[in-house]
Amino acid sequence: MSSIFTKIVNGEIPAWKVAENDDYLAFLDIFPVAEGHTLVIPKKEVDYLFDLDDETYLGLQAFAKKVAEGLKKAIPCRKVGVMVLGLEVPHAHIHLVPMQREADLLHFSRKLTLTQKRFEEIRDAIAQELTSGK
Repeated sequence: MSSIFTKIVNGEIPAWKVAENDDYLAFLDIFPVAEGHTLVIPKKEVDYLFDLDDETYLGLQAFAKKVAEGLKKAIPCRKVGVMVLGLEVPHAHIHLVPMQREADLLHFSRKLTLTQKRFEEIRDAIAQELTSGK
């Protein structure tokens, strides 16, 4: 059975995509802990991050770095935190979370409620930074 992330990759479920190439996808988390909270996934469905082959794993990290750079420009923050969780969705993924302090990354039980319009504004801002080449 396909994971929800594979369904997003296949276009079966909508997502606020901020970046995509042939192998990887980045989209906004629908239950963000901060504005701009982004998930970065390989399109290949593998449950556990460290079960990815080396090429896919290293490519995912490089793609996440590029997304984090655009995210930091689009969402004012001190740093973009990185967390690997993944017990809920059996598809390897990386969380990128704009942070002002460490607590912003450590309190995943606190979720924001954003409007569709705000999700679209955030998606567009991040995507703009990624395509502007700044």
